[in-house]
Amino acid sequence: MAKSSKRSAKTVPEESPSPPPASVSKRNSAASATSSRSTATRAAKPTPMDLQKQVDELDRQILKLLEQRCGLVRSQADIDQTGIVVRMSEASNRAHTIVSKASTVKDRIGVDPKLALLRHVSSLCFATLHHTRVAYLGPQHSYSHLAAIKYFGDGASFASVASIQAVFDAVSRNDAVAGIVPIENSTDGRVVDTLSTFVRRHMQVCGEVLLPIHHNLLARTPRDQIVEVYSKPQALSQCRMWLANHLPHAKLVEISSTAAAARIAADKIGAAAVASAEAGREYNLDVVHANIEDNPNNVTRFAILGREQPERTGDDKTAILFQVNHEPGALADAMVIFKRAALNLTWIESFPIPDKPNEYVFFVELTGHRTDPAVASAIEALTKRAQRLDVLGSYPRAVL
Repeated sequence: MAKSSKRSAKTVPEESPSPPPASVSKRNSAASATSSRSTATRAAKPTPMDLQKQVDELDRQILKLLEQRCGLVRSQADIDQTGIVVRMSEASNRAHTIVSKASTVKDRIGVDPKLALLRHVSSLCFATLHHTRVAYLGPQHSYSHLAAIKYFGDGASFASVASIQAVFDAVSRNDAVAGIVPIENSTDGRVVDTLSTFVRRHMQVCGEVLLPIHHNLLARTPRDQIVEVYSKPQALSQCRMWLANHLPHAKLVEISSTAAAARIAADKIGAAAVASAEAGREYNLDVVHANIEDNPNNVTRFAILGREQPERTGDDKTAILFQVNHEPGALADAMVIFKRAALNLTWIESFPIPDKPNEYVFFVELTGHRTDPAVASAIEALTKRAQRLDVLGSYPRAVL
């Protein structure tokens, strides 16, 4: 019987494709991810209208925050009876502190614009509580006007008057809650009209403001055609070297204010003005030459007049006007009082008494508040020696 052989069948598995090399897999994944991101970026790229909607939403939030701020200021006023002028000063100082601490070199907006914004916002909120009318030596865009805006913000109501004495009058008659007058300049020293008015009448000083002064030569004619230069005496004096060197043949004409000079320059051929850049913009004048002041660090200090007496802050100044007997050693004896009290005198001026030849009053400013024991003791001792003594006021030291 024949033997048959039978082969066993083997199951051959189906061949699967070989996996790609690892490097190829990574390249494909990266390409896929890049493509996805590019597609998503193109899809998510905002249009100008989208961005404007975001800006509009931020503006609505700002307005809501402004209303909330006004409400808080009103609530604060209900429980704090501090005068409005003092509160404005405090708000200005706080704004300076906030901006200084919050600003960095990478910020798109500079420190000065931020300060101006916060002061404006503050003044808008105060305006909802009080009609804060402030008298200043005008017209508009004079340096006194710019100093008033720096201190009170441009949300306040400003009243332009024709003279420094008129500023005193407006505050005395309650036509204005406050006034602002220049008191000294770093180049020219004391402002005579202000000191003489203090001698004739008592007025409270409740604040101060420092304003950097940058004079500009403004005109509608080229410099070589300028035959007259108008400005107030102090401004011409602060630019006398520049004017002598660059406009030696021009006639210098003194008038009441720098802003009024700009107005004349706008109307008169061959005339120029020494005034602020703001005045130049107001009257559409060209800046023939900027910053012509002889002293690049030219600063004017302004006194805030009012009926309020600021509380002690810990960084204060006190201003005093006094007259001593017209006899040898009287002034020296008065100065010894300040020395014994260890008080630092930051300013002292002698001023002739009207209608009394060779007799003077003295303006003294010292560090400290009138309620500080050392200051109060010195004032009491000086009162016993003086023919006249007026404490003009204690107020926070201004920052530049």
